Amino acid sequence: MGDIIANLQSWVSLLPAFSVTNLIEVIIIAFLVYELLLWIMNTKAWTLLKGIIVILIFTLLSAVLHLTTILWILERISTIAVLALIVIFQPELRKALEQLGSRSFVNGILNFDDGRTRNELSRVDIERIVKATMEMAKQKTGALMVIERSVPLKEIEDTGIAINGLISSGLIINIFEKNTPLHDGAVLIRGNRIIAATCYLPLSQNMSISKDLGTRHRAALGVSEVSDSITVVVSEETGMITVARNGELKRMADAKALKEALMTIIADEEEKSLSRWWRGKIKNERKTEE
Repeated sequence: MGDIIANLQSWVSLLPAFSVTNLIEVIIIAFLVYELLLWIMNTKAWTLLKGIIVILIFTLLSAVLHLTTILWILERISTIAVLALIVIFQPELRKALEQLGSRSFVNGILNFDDGRTRNELSRVDIERIVKATMEMAKQKTGALMVIERSVPLKEIEDTGIAINGLISSGLIINIFEKNTPLHDGAVLIRGNRIIAATCYLPLSQNMSISKDLGTRHRAALGVSEVSDSITVVVSEETGMITVARNGELKRMADAKALKEALMTIIADEEEKSLSRWWRGKIKNERKTEE
């Protein structure tokens, strides 16, 4: 028994020293690999990756069987292949960078002021949105409403027709009324105002979306993947209400569930306001001390 323990100790002694820094590095790398795999699985990159794996296996077999001519050809095209992959994955890479930039912790650290002055969304505004949504669901009127939060959606705003009106149930219902000029596309809500209508949204490339869901749901999911917005969807076929947030779709059973989902916006804004107040207080105290 003593010999076994001694052998184990000798083997352990051959391993390099493992510090806290090494542990942090392992955790970070594991997290990055996990996020990369999730990204690959949820885009067309998964299909392309399988093709790359086939090529790598073919290269390995060529090396084992000493197929020198094939290896020479693969070496010559390897540089071109890297550039080709960058071009092929350009939309996915751009979306990944947009998602990284829209993370809440990044916005907390890099708290840029985009110069927008706006009144925040109130409980009354949410009740008006809920009332309009339930009425449209009852009549099976298709609707798509994007509520902007900390990530600016100026590009989406520019694709639509300017409205800049206060939120009201009647205005929302009239916009999405069938056969009206503004019913097609999405409505953009910023603070307590409806900024634009007939806006175009980026479609999600997520392959796991149910085939039963239409373009509205794919568009809602797409904008939620590149921003922290909350999007409310009303299905024209079934009247079903769905909320898209953080790249996920969630069905709303009734008005209460929808109101609770939207009330998180106010809760988050109040938390941010408290954080800004606290940072301002600390800044003022430092100025006083100086």
